[in-house]
Amino acid sequence: MTPALQQEIFKAGLRGLLGLLIGGLFGHWLLGVGMGLALYLLMHLRYLAVLRNWFSAPKLVELPEPGGIWGEVYESLLNLQKRNRKRKKRLAAIVSEFQASTEALPDGAVVLGERGEIVWFNTAGRTLLGLRSPQDFGQRIANLVRHPAFTAYFTSGDYGSEVEAPSPINTAVLLSYRIIPYGSGQRLLVVRDISDSRRLDTIRRDFVANASHELRTPLTVLRGYLDMMSADASGPLKPWRAPIVEMRAQAQRMEALIADLLKLARLEADGQQARLDVLDVPAMLTRAVEDAKAVSQGQHCFESDIAPGVQLLGRDVEVQSIFTNLIANAGQYTPAGGVIRVRWWADTEGAHFNVADTGIGISDKDLPRLTERFYRVDVGRSRASGGTGLGLSIVKHALERHEGRMKIESEVGVGSTFTCNFPLHRVQMAVAAVAPPTALV
Repeated sequence: MTPALQQEIFKAGLRGLLGLLIGGLFGHWLLGVGMGLALYLLMHLRYLAVLRNWFSAPKLVELPEPGGIWGEVYESLLNLQKRNRKRKKRLAAIVSEFQASTEALPDGAVVLGERGEIVWFNTAGRTLLGLRSPQDFGQRIANLVRHPAFTAYFTSGDYGSEVEAPSPINTAVLLSYRIIPYGSGQRLLVVRDISDSRRLDTIRRDFVANASHELRTPLTVLRGYLDMMSADASGPLKPWRAPIVEMRAQAQRMEALIADLLKLARLEADGQQARLDVLDVPAMLTRAVEDAKAVSQGQHCFESDIAPGVQLLGRDVEVQSIFTNLIANAGQYTPAGGVIRVRWWADTEGAHFNVADTGIGISDKDLPRLTERFYRVDVGRSRASGGTGLGLSIVKHALERHEGRMKIESEVGVGSTFTCNFPLHRVQMAVAAVAPPTALV
């Protein structure tokens, strides 16, 4: 029991005793005790009324200093009020600093509430999205940015990636939208202008495609003359036989490089509206493995575990390029006598294509860069085998167009495993499929 509470009990007892003595003088001692305690209660009601008024208008009402239990209550409330004011000042300073820093950002920043309503936005957000202050505060962002791609992204709740859509005030401006959840149901919308970046990508793709097309004609002429000279190399051109063979090999490599560049340009171009077919993947993989065996000429052992009837909704040429490039890569980087395993199966998560080899392997520092254009782990070996350095880049783009993802696992000197995962909604099951036996060659 605190001293203040003991003091209040003493005051109550003292007033009751005083009322008893006064009431005894008039022969009504019980009435006297009641009157004394009633006066004590009225005092507490007065302090309570003051507290009620202070809660209503703390800046206008000044709390008294009565001492006792009410003095402790008043003092605690005033201390709490001081702490809250300090906390509010700190929070106001943090918010002010956040707003000042985001105002300096070139990207738009929009703070959204639990229902997606606009709470705050910076200058870049106002410029890119055409937001108005204060008219748009409280408006749901989905009512102002109505593009279907953004609407689907906003309502999905899956904010692990970003989405691209035109600006609501200028369709010529392409924006990247990224939502970052934080706090209790709040979200931060980050908007970036990517028009120049996409324009440069388009220019680059067009340049590569046009340059590759233009190089094809002179290269074809050069190949024709080299073929003629190679046929006559046993005559007067016999001393030039080795250089002619080398020139033919380099011309063939140039043709392969141009073909891959054109294929990559087509994959990067906007062609998502191309027709989708139900692909007989087991048949495609069987052909790809047979082609790889022909190239290997018995130097490698091929194992196939291909689930029958598991088909894929996609584009024939692009999916075939995934299979052939990965199997060909395994052959290029696996020494003679090595094993190459090809597997195709489906489960509750989707369809999966897997190529494992017992080749030279890939170091950890090379793994993040494998899908870059012209990047080679072993430059000398790749060039000797006619590699262009574009195979895995083609695989990456073809997979992205089929909503797939690639996982690479490797250990130097042990081998590598490339796994392509396709989403479940692209899997088609053939009717009455019969499983072929596992092939071991």
